[in-house]
Amino acid sequence: MLVLTRKRDQSIVINENIEITVLDIQGDQVRIGIDAPREVSIHRKEVFVQISEENRKAASANVKVDLKEVLKNSRLAGLKKEDGSQDPK
Repeated sequence: MLVLTRKRDQSIVINENIEITVLDIQGDQVRIGIDAPREVSIHRKEVFVQISEENRKAASANVKVDLKEVLKNSRLAGLKKEDGSQDPK
């Protein structure tokens, strides 16, 4: 871990496109400002951990899908006429 000392209104730059500035220091709290491209995700660590947990749960969710039913419905959807009725086969 790189450890830097900064005073109020001083900054550090990461990867030429992210600037972190110390805005205020009050007791044991430090307010920082982060200037980064819109496509860079920035979260407090506790929020990041929660998002990661939710993503992990969603990825491992046991989703049961009846593949035959999905294929049947997709074929039937393709057979519908413009008026909404279906061609018999």
